[in-house]
Amino acid sequence: MTDVDPGFWTTVADVVAAVSLLAGAFLTFAAAVGALRFPSLIARMHAITKPQVLGLILLLLGLALRVRSWSAVSMLALVVVFQLATAPVAAHLISRAGFRTGKIDESEFAPNEMGPSDADAN
Repeated sequence: MTDVDPGFWTTVADVVAAVSLLAGAFLTFAAAVGALRFPSLIARMHAITKPQVLGLILLLLGLALRVRSWSAVSMLALVVVFQLATAPVAAHLISRAGFRTGKIDESEFAPNEMGPSDADAN
């Protein structure tokens, strides 16, 4: 087994960080374009929450690979955990508020599982 120069691993980490930063920036940009281009609230929420969360994780991964400090990496990991915990809840609450205020076209749902059921009518 041959010895690998320590500078090699630094270069590999820098390349992975650069690719991660570019991919995260692209996904975040795609989320912004989707928010502007999609017609309905549900489509916009899907376009914002899905790629935005992955884009942020990739950006933070690239930053962690570039910084290489345990205190910074632990803080970035906390940001990822809180983002993963709060983004789905926020999207769910926004969709329910949009449905209750009439901002969502009910014909988009097939079947409409959020409408009144037979059990609610009694």
